[in-house]
Amino acid sequence: MSEQVTGNLILSLFRVLDLTDWEGWLCGRIFADLGADVIKVEPPGGDPGRRLGPFFKDQTHNEKSLFWFAYNLNKRSITLNLETFDGQQIFKKLISKADFVIESFSPGYLNNLGLDFNILSQLNPKIILVSITAFGQTGPYHDLKASDLVITAMGGMLFQMGDPDRAPLSVSFPQAYLNASLEGAVGALVAHYHRQTTGEGQHIDVSAQASLLGLEVTTLPYWQMGEKVINRSGGRSRWRTADGIGPQVIYRCKDGFVAFGIFSGALGAKSMRGIVKWMDEEGLAPDFLKGRDWEAFALETSELKEVDRFSEAFSRFFENHTKSELYEGLLKRGIMGYPVSSIDDIYNDPQLTARNYWINMDHEEIGATIHYPGAFAKFTETPIMFRHRPPLIGEHNGEIFGEMGISTEKLNILKEAGVI
Repeated sequence: MSEQVTGNLILSLFRVLDLTDWEGWLCGRIFADLGADVIKVEPPGGDPGRRLGPFFKDQTHNEKSLFWFAYNLNKRSITLNLETFDGQQIFKKLISKADFVIESFSPGYLNNLGLDFNILSQLNPKIILVSITAFGQTGPYHDLKASDLVITAMGGMLFQMGDPDRAPLSVSFPQAYLNASLEGAVGALVAHYHRQTTGEGQHIDVSAQASLLGLEVTTLPYWQMGEKVINRSGGRSRWRTADGIGPQVIYRCKDGFVAFGIFSGALGAKSMRGIVKWMDEEGLAPDFLKGRDWEAFALETSELKEVDRFSEAFSRFFENHTKSELYEGLLKRGIMGYPVSSIDDIYNDPQLTARNYWINMDHEEIGATIHYPGAFAKFTETPIMFRHRPPLIGEHNGEIFGEMGISTEKLNILKEAGVI
């Protein structure tokens, strides 16, 4: 059985029309998890994103995309061709009872269909429209399309990834449009707060490029105040030695990697004394580490060759232990270090397990139970609920169009005409 939470839902009184492709799916998922009735409006034949892998048991199929599953849980689905007159008329009727619309079309697309914000707000003055695009609705780039790689490059994120002596690296899993979707959800809820007092809807214009700038809060001020470029540091710390290069922070261990920082100050001294004492207990602490006054040690005035000598000794020690052994030992001794978790580690993490983070959702259509990441936050009075699996293509056509008074006979005619 699916594991579900019972209780009130924060947004249960609201309906969202989700027109997005994969670039905006997360925005609708956030609304759905908070209890809104999110209707995924797909073109006839299904959202093209359903063909994105990976797939359940590697079976390429529109109804088995794990990528689709991840971001469309809790939603309902209808199929509707917005490029037909009948499809537009049906959509306008849906607008009259909707509270939010989310879309990720190219700028001007909805305007060309006669479904831009000005038209939608005439049909429903309270409607809030969220538009998620690569560069926003205005500006010299607004008509350009961009992949996640392009956005992370032009948003400055790529410049921070990788080793300083090599070209930047791409982020392993797409991040730009996830950030944009999050910003879209936050912007819509702020607009909703305004709507509660004024009754007015708004158009939220989200630029994926701009959404990444929030991740650069530690690097932008350096340029603004001193035109200093903070370059990527790879497996080294951004806290610098006298040579301008930080010490190693990622080390190999028996079954993966561990992060450990060489720091100055009182907290750094406690950590360094602790690691050296532990190494000494195992006969792996060299004399040049045992004899140091760590209270007097200052990273910023130390030479890199000296600090790298420390790291070589730490490397030999860490390689003798597993991540679990290191985590327990570091925690017990108050040393600043932690394992670098793999996906398997995260799935089996005792902290997440203790908080009942993971949920099981039955997928009767494939005869399996899928394990999903759980609620992004815990609400005492209005807990997040996982009500149903991601929808099949047009699974709720009869249900939702029936609410509008469209008969089964009419639906068959519309289907034959390519409207639904």
